[in-house]
Amino acid sequence: MIQALPKIVSFEEFIDWKPSIGCYELRNGVIVERSQPLGEHEEIIAFLVENLTLEYSRLKLPYGIPKTVLVKPLESGTAYSPDLLLLNRPNLATEPRWKNQSTVSYAQSIPLVVEVVSTNWRDDYLDKAGDYEEIGIAEYWIIDYLGLGGRRFIGNPKQPTISIYQLVEGEYQVSQFRKSDRIVSPMFPELALTAQEIFQYGSDN
Repeated sequence: MIQALPKIVSFEEFIDWKPSIGCYELRNGVIVERSQPLGEHEEIIAFLVENLTLEYSRLKLPYGIPKTVLVKPLESGTAYSPDLLLLNRPNLATEPRWKNQSTVSYAQSIPLVVEVVSTNWRDDYLDKAGDYEEIGIAEYWIIDYLGLGGRRFIGNPKQPTISIYQLVEGEYQVSQFRKSDRIVSPMFPELALTAQEIFQYGSDN
């Protein structure tokens, strides 16, 4: 469950207030507390961090996966804390809020964002997809390991689905993967993972 703290604040006020414990985001000026993720959710993130780190290290790309960084669309009272964020480290020098606020806003700093779906699936499929597209983030994954998303997003009947959004001429185009489908990532075309290999960390098996 997500709890909102009903008071409109600026991004600077949010940063000054934000505690070191807990996960908080800013949504149109309203501070929102995110609930503690389930263990399966965290296992999927750990698995992806391991595999993506191996891949960008193999390719000798100047990337990194931080623990906690905010993504803030420019000219917006919103700031997200993604489940997984890939940073292009050389570009961080151009980010005005990086050094003191651990916040990025430029597409060149953010090659890839991953969100793992919880009960608040509308945030991932609607709000975040729109804002990440507006920023110009080249690739956005939605890992819906429980098949919670709306049928207009993952089909009918609902089933566990990985949606990979690729920015093409300023708009997202989506490809979807299920069961034994091999993930096709424009960012990492040689990544050898299937949807089920990712989903298995979100099951009891």
